[in-house]
Amino acid sequence: MDSLLSCDFDLRQISPLTLSFIGDGVYDLMVREYIISLANRPVGKLNNRKISVVNCGFQAKCATALLPYLTEDEKVIYNRGKNANVHSVPKNASRSDYHSATGFEALFGYLYIKKDIARLRELFNIIVTDIYERVK
Repeated sequence: MDSLLSCDFDLRQISPLTLSFIGDGVYDLMVREYIISLANRPVGKLNNRKISVVNCGFQAKCATALLPYLTEDEKVIYNRGKNANVHSVPKNASRSDYHSATGFEALFGYLYIKKDIARLRELFNIIVTDIYERVK
């Protein structure tokens, strides 16, 4: 997954919620690609499997699992996202999980904008075992 962005950004100037916004899409696409690599299924079944791993609770679990593997810079980005001032939390999510998931998504957005696709894949592969258990 090469970055589709053709312009350069000053990563220090991008808000953590903007990083989270793009990271949400990046993670979602990676999950979709992974799920279809397992088997060709009807779209409804694919979507149900995707939903089981693209949600606050699961992303918060992924964030916790990834923390020991993050560089100091990545931890800073994760914490910026986690501590971002969000105005609302979905009804089906705890505030704690939502903040952790926001940090997780911010990290994925940061790596994508930084064009560090190899690192994105490396982190995604760490959580693939957990994803596989939910979507098999």
